[in-house]
Amino acid sequence: QVQLVESGGGLVQPGGSLTLSCAASQTIASIYAMGWYRQAPGKEREWVANIRKFGHTNYGESVKGRFAISRDPAKTTVYLQMNSLRPEDTAVYYCYVHLHYDSGSENAIWGQGTQVTVSS
Repeated sequence: QVQLVESGGGLVQPGGSLTLSCAASQTIASIYAMGWYRQAPGKEREWVANIRKFGHTNYGESVKGRFAISRDPAKTTVYLQMNSLRPEDTAVYYCYVHLHYDSGSENAIWGQGTQVTVSS
């Protein structure tokens, strides 16, 4: 069973930066995309960004221009570079892997989440 482990969360002042990492316990086949969601207290889970199979990146409107997603060539680790952080970026950040099989079926693997708090 593949596991995803996030790291890099913490407390940062407004305007600061953090880099989140999400490492898979083994190489994953049938990856369609790797990415991040976040959930703030009392709010719905919000999609943040993803990087697709051939490297195309996508971002949610609230983070576009401030966050950057990337991955290692082996596709076992995905990163989220977060710049110009705002208090409203405070949330638990979850990484995920979206799988798409030749049969047409799909699945997702989720990490356990890492807390990001933006506060002075």
